[in-house]
Amino acid sequence: PFGLMLPARSCGSGAVGETKSVVQKDAEFDVTYNDTVTSENQTIYAFNHTVSRNRTEGVRVSVDVLSQGLESPILFVVRQKQAVLSFQVPLILRGLYQRKYPYNHVGRTLCQPPTRALSETQYFFVDVSTLSSQGTNFQLRVSRVESFTLQTDKKFSFTASPSQPQYFKYVFPDGVDTVIVKVNSDMNFPCSVMSIQDIQCPVYDLDNNVAFIGMYQTMTKKGAITVQRKDFPSNSFYVVVVVKTEDEACGGPLRFYPLRPDELIDAGNRSKILDVVVTPAINSKVYVMGMLFCLGIFFSFYLLTFLVACLDNKRCDVLEQHSSNLFLLCLQLTKCLFSLPSCPPLLSPLPSSERSLDSVGRSRQESLSSVEEDDYDTLDDINSDKNIVRTKKFLCVSDLARKDKRVLSKKYQIYFWNISTIAVFYALPVIQLVITYQTVVNVTGNQDICYYNFLCAHPLGALSAFNNILSNLGYVMLGLLFLLIVLKRDIVHNRAMVRNDLNALECGIPKHFGLFYAMGTALMMEGLLSACYHVCPNYTNFQFDTSFMYMIAGLCMLKLYQKRHPDINASAYTAYACLAAVIFFSVLGVVFGKGNTVFWIIFSVIHILATLLLSTQLYYMGRWRLDSGVLRRMVYIIYTDSIRQCSGPMYIDRMVLLVMGNIVNWSLAAYGLIERPNDFASYLLAIAICNLLLYFAFYIIMKLRSGERIKCLALVCILFTAVVWGFALYFFFQGLSTWQKTPAESREHNRDCILLLFFDDHDIWHFLSSIAMFGSFLVLLTMDDDLDTVQRDKIYVF
Repeated sequence: PFGLMLPARSCGSGAVGETKSVVQKDAEFDVTYNDTVTSENQTIYAFNHTVSRNRTEGVRVSVDVLSQGLESPILFVVRQKQAVLSFQVPLILRGLYQRKYPYNHVGRTLCQPPTRALSETQYFFVDVSTLSSQGTNFQLRVSRVESFTLQTDKKFSFTASPSQPQYFKYVFPDGVDTVIVKVNSDMNFPCSVMSIQDIQCPVYDLDNNVAFIGMYQTMTKKGAITVQRKDFPSNSFYVVVVVKTEDEACGGPLRFYPLRPDELIDAGNRSKILDVVVTPAINSKVYVMGMLFCLGIFFSFYLLTFLVACLDNKRCDVLEQHSSNLFLLCLQLTKCLFSLPSCPPLLSPLPSSERSLDSVGRSRQESLSSVEEDDYDTLDDINSDKNIVRTKKFLCVSDLARKDKRVLSKKYQIYFWNISTIAVFYALPVIQLVITYQTVVNVTGNQDICYYNFLCAHPLGALSAFNNILSNLGYVMLGLLFLLIVLKRDIVHNRAMVRNDLNALECGIPKHFGLFYAMGTALMMEGLLSACYHVCPNYTNFQFDTSFMYMIAGLCMLKLYQKRHPDINASAYTAYACLAAVIFFSVLGVVFGKGNTVFWIIFSVIHILATLLLSTQLYYMGRWRLDSGVLRRMVYIIYTDSIRQCSGPMYIDRMVLLVMGNIVNWSLAAYGLIERPNDFASYLLAIAICNLLLYFAFYIIMKLRSGERIKCLALVCILFTAVVWGFALYFFFQGLSTWQKTPAESREHNRDCILLLFFDDHDIWHFLSSIAMFGSFLVLLTMDDDLDTVQRDKIYVF
């Protein structure tokens, strides 16, 4: 009844030539075998079971070693038809720094190679041996795994530990090409790994080999992997769940370092209760609906813009026709009342001291000649009288619009050409890098590289999260639309200048469109780089998503300042150099800023000094020098103006703005130094946005205070943009993932799609923020349209 007993040569701890008895026993499922093994005997348990082609049953081997303080472990070898599985007990698993954790209870599931026959009987053997001379007690139990094959949309619960991994089989049903495998647990720790592997032997189901094949990701409470039928020729796969020996990969505490290299550490109870469910993913119709929805939203803005332009042109034509009819009517009445024989000339000759329209037209034609960009001051008296002009208590736009328009136009066009050049040289290596990232993810299967919202990440081709990339289309389309709107205004203005229109020549805010072109280009690049970032979002490439946000904020502030200070606005080279410094600090903050006190001190000091220097530049409108005598001059001004004469600031409005700006920036610097936020890039962006909002609010208040008004179109844009920004920020702060934590902790924030089963909260942020940015640009473009018929010497500077 005990099977065959064979003599065998012994090796290892036994003497050479010593015989070892081999005992083979016929064994049955679901029976616990208590036995003893020594170096002198080896036991083989023989099992058989029926395998069906249409039904897969899992077989699980569970082993307990009852003896303590073993000098040599027991070796278990499971021999199957197409595979061999071996493991020792105690099972020694290694963690960080090669720390060793012994496990006396081991459970392993046997892989099930597919069979071609409709039904066949397969045999497998469990060999038990050891090199220990002492008798070692063990328990062996082989059982069938219930619910080894997972059913679609049916949740299954199980328990796993580092020495007792679990895996299950899933077969794609007919008509389903993509599924999402979701593993959940109510326990944060112990840290675990879920893996998707092809149906083959061996199955890699231990902490030290689970990453060898297939797709895998660490998890605490949530894990989700999207699986496509095309990646598995057998139309089926294994879902493997492994509990790790340590929790560092999931952000858990680091255990103590062992005193001796060979010291064994008690792992404690690391069992984890989990459940797995496989749900069908979206089909091709949902992809099409998502793309059509995205295109439809942004094409509607093109249609709306076209309708507004048509209505505006019709209104202008009607006004022009009514004006002509009114003029003819008045002329007829005049002739009847005063019996005028003929009509007098409409315009009397201008005095010789005044500039005629012909001279203006000639100067316009002369603008075709080349003008150097550094020929800023084309009037001889500008250098001599600019200090006199700028020290007036109440400045008008005409005082700061004295330079040749040809030179200023070329100066501001450099903004557009420079940002276009930056965009090309910035985007090309970024695209190459993210393609490499995506390739590494696809080849290695390591889904901890990229911080997706895995519960709403829809793949397309090689891209893992196509929906996050598609939702950035709005930035590109609306950026292009803004460029077209600016181009139309530019053409209309140039035509007015050519026909010597007095309003275009002498009225309103001077029209310079270079910064607007740069803003539209920056918005398009934000969309492109945000899409690149979302190919594989992580902390090493987050600056791709924020770089052009800094540029957009900076360009908007420059445009606001340029409106009332066209002659003294910063050059493109200076502006982009400052923005490059901001991006440089952003990279340093991401790499070195986390918990680094020295970095935060240096950054806070630079932030405060930069705020003071910019405040001085704005207050004195460039009429100061940064040299060795600046401190002496500051003390002298404070002593003479404030102490001796007790006089207040000469430019009160500017002083109020700058005081508020310094309060805000000093507060942000203090917050950064005290709290040291992990997301330095977002902190830096918050500084830029706060300053932009502060300056914009100041501009609106001063505009209304100066007796100016906001036209209907600009007012609608302001209200619409404010509402959209509010909703956009709500979805932004939902936080579906965060690269500030470990990938497993980031997945705890993952949530299902909320729009058309295709887009998540962050996609809606992309939609709304692109619309809000477009609206913000329209506000800057239209907010001073009410001044187009006002003489520039009646428009105040603030």
